[in-house]
Amino acid sequence: MKKGIHPKYVTCKVTCACGNTFEVESTKSELHVETCSQCHPAYTGEQKNVAKRGRAEQFNRKYGLDKKED
Repeated sequence: MKKGIHPKYVTCKVTCACGNTFEVESTKSELHVETCSQCHPAYTGEQKNVAKRGRAEQFNRKYGLDKKED
């Protein structure tokens, strides 16, 4: 490899919006992210109400089609 053309590789402090912090190796010294493994729905198993509702259920609820007719 050529010398002098590669960026400096340092320990990086990553801060999530939820308050979780951890360290990784990167070319930047500090990063701020919106989601991490502590707060991402795929890892925690929790979903927000908006994510749980499907498009069809929203449509049916909006136009009153979700009521069962006897």
